[in-house]
Amino acid sequence: MPRKAKELSPLAVSRLRTAGYYAVGGVAGLYLQVASPNSRSWILRATVGGKRREIGLGGFPDVTLSNVRIKARQAREDILAGIDPVQARKEVRAKLAAESEKAITFKEAAAAYISAHEAGWKNAKHAAQWTSTLQKYADPVVGDVPVRDVNLAHILKILGPIWATKTETASRLRGRIEKVLDWATVREYRSGNNPARWRGNLDTQLKPRSKVANVEHHAALPYDEIGDFISELRQGQGIGARALEFAVLTAARSGEVRGATWEEIDLKKEVWIIPASRMKAGKEHHIPLSPAAVQLLKELPRLPEKPWVFQGAKGQLSDMAMTAVLKRMGCTDITVHGFRSTLRDWAAERTNYPREVCEHALAHQLKDKAEAAYQRGTLFEKRRKLMNDWEKHCGKPSVASATVVPINRSN
Repeated sequence: MPRKAKELSPLAVSRLRTAGYYAVGGVAGLYLQVASPNSRSWILRATVGGKRREIGLGGFPDVTLSNVRIKARQAREDILAGIDPVQARKEVRAKLAAESEKAITFKEAAAAYISAHEAGWKNAKHAAQWTSTLQKYADPVVGDVPVRDVNLAHILKILGPIWATKTETASRLRGRIEKVLDWATVREYRSGNNPARWRGNLDTQLKPRSKVANVEHHAALPYDEIGDFISELRQGQGIGARALEFAVLTAARSGEVRGATWEEIDLKKEVWIIPASRMKAGKEHHIPLSPAAVQLLKELPRLPEKPWVFQGAKGQLSDMAMTAVLKRMGCTDITVHGFRSTLRDWAAERTNYPREVCEHALAHQLKDKAEAAYQRGTLFEKRRKLMNDWEKHCGKPSVASATVVPINRSN
């Protein structure tokens, strides 16, 4: 161990400004290193594991003389105990860095989850819905909270205010939060149970959805009124009106119609083949085209450089185009999606088509798994007859009846 130097006072140390090493005493091997008058730092010279080392103890005057002597004594005690102060410091820094990386906020975790999964989602709107609901409801409560610290109290604070009034939104929000927290757990940003899990967790704190809100169905036009509606719709101009008529005749979803391309249409075979990537169930769907649907397609302009069947002003038709048609017609209390229910109600009440034929026509998955396992076909020819009959029904004038409520017209 080096000989202890004479202990310098704080004033004496402050006057050391010429470049060099100065022993300051108090602890053997403790020096002030002066690189320039404005660059001075503390050095402890010691033998660690048989090797001479210079251990930095901080800058002067940020680290005072009294404090550096305490640090130097601790370093020498660590060396005597077989601890390398430099290596120990590196390990502490590495641990802090690792902890810092794990301390991402819920908002950051949500953004990372969406970024990792949005490529597999069917459309950009899905990612936008994820982002908007989390930003609106979750971020005010846990957005800036480290994801590892999100707990049950946070989740209840998010969901509680909207569970009874916006049940569907709250339920989707819960599922999205659960997925973000699961992702964070797998990535080791958090540990323990998922506080957004329903079974065995939130189901003990919140009432079941069925007890707090009725299932919301898309507003639909009564099937006895569809004839008058189609007659009026066919008088309308514009690609939005044609897209809506096509949606009614095919019972397809709005997004499926708006995303239809000419490559998917086979006019000779009178079939529309929607690829699995565009279907809600993720399975290719063949829709038989009725004569009216085929005629509608033949009358549409077809530009070689434009892939969409229903070409909008800037590309694919806007998701509000068909809704706008309904508003112009004064049908403010029905939705585009509701026409699928109109067909389903008509088929159930006015035809003898089997349930599975109707469900296939709507591209629904059979809820009975045993039935679905045996029913592997698509019942295409039977569905063609169904859709042709549906077209004929749509072409008939509505039957006047005291029980039939006329289409609502806004003033």
